[in-house]
Amino acid sequence: MARSSLPGRLPRGPFSPDFWRSPLRGTWFTSVLGVVLLFGITVLFVTGLVSYAAYNPDLSPVNDRTPGKGILGFYLFSWPTDPPWLYRLTQGVHVTLGLGLVPVLLAKLWSVLPKLFTLPPARSVTHALERISLLLLVGGALFEFVTGILNIQLDYVFPGSFYPLHFYGAWVFFGAFLAHVVLKAPAAFRNLRRMRRGEDEELDEDLTAARPDPPTVTRRGALGLVGGGSLLLLATSAGRSFDGPLRRTAVLTPHGGAEPGSGPGAFQVNKTAEYAGIRSEDTTEEAWRLTVTGRTGTVRLSRAELLAMEQHDADLPIACVEGWSTSDQAWRGVRLRDLAALVGYDEPAAVYVESLQAHGTWRDAALSAGQVADERSLLALSVNGAALTPDHGHPARVIVPAAPGVLNTKWVTRLTFGDL
Repeated sequence: MARSSLPGRLPRGPFSPDFWRSPLRGTWFTSVLGVVLLFGITVLFVTGLVSYAAYNPDLSPVNDRTPGKGILGFYLFSWPTDPPWLYRLTQGVHVTLGLGLVPVLLAKLWSVLPKLFTLPPARSVTHALERISLLLLVGGALFEFVTGILNIQLDYVFPGSFYPLHFYGAWVFFGAFLAHVVLKAPAAFRNLRRMRRGEDEELDEDLTAARPDPPTVTRRGALGLVGGGSLLLLATSAGRSFDGPLRRTAVLTPHGGAEPGSGPGAFQVNKTAEYAGIRSEDTTEEAWRLTVTGRTGTVRLSRAELLAMEQHDADLPIACVEGWSTSDQAWRGVRLRDLAALVGYDEPAAVYVESLQAHGTWRDAALSAGQVADERSLLALSVNGAALTPDHGHPARVIVPAAPGVLNTKWVTRLTFGDL
């Protein structure tokens, strides 16, 4: 297509080819960014599906907050308990990589911005499909990254629940991403091969400026700047998935920095007892009882009676959907499978867990029979040699290997074993 028409007939503003003057835009620059995003976004989507599976969404409606998901909520396997750091790894990769890709995504969107203003809107069926996929891709990418970053920062300013919004947004985004890859990947890899052969001619006139301004930086220099921005974000966020001094480098995340306080309970929490509406008078030895229900009836146990049962130890981390995690903590308490046996289940059964939490999401959750069966799955009464603190779930909390943090319910008041 010709770059210009008769003088005076050119549209003004961003629809004019002369409006876009940067000498950096071009096929090679966009192709390099596109290949990085091709691999990075694929990893993000896969780890996002893994995170969805970690909630055992088909086990109980309380575990899946995405109504009407239909075939999009396909569920391939029951979430395992080994290795115990599995969710810590997969969600840490998902969140940290997502943050690290922000400069690459912004640079990619900037590099293709002129294509959103090309005229005519569609030159062919293929071109029309490309434009539609591009619009969905840009909108979906911005939506997913913005809601994800807000969730990491615990800023729930978007309407509705984060879970269904991010879930449906991910499918729209990835569908557009796949369509765009099918349409553009062959050309991107072809351009990279031409680059290795030293051919600098640009193929896409919509990306290359008609009358570029004098360059102030090379394209390789611009890529270096983008890569440096990504490395900076990785360096200032990845530390919250590690232990020791590295956690202090996570200055851009709410769970970075030093561990809160000191002593046995000095490790991160998402919700404090005050935030969850836990009243101290409801957790005293006299007031609190654990209600356990199952095949043979109901048993009510005080904390003293739970402490009198056989105690077991498990060294397990806590990992949350926001990407942060703790190191292994030394938990001690009663095995969930032993509590199931109290109410008639010689073979472990699934369990519905309820909390004293007065408000907010995830005051209840369900665990699979496989999770209950694991000998490291505990109703924990102490951690690191001391009784649980109020913020860590006193008088009792669930701790399960490899489970997302919200399934490790705190301030437990009722366990219902059986089919859910």
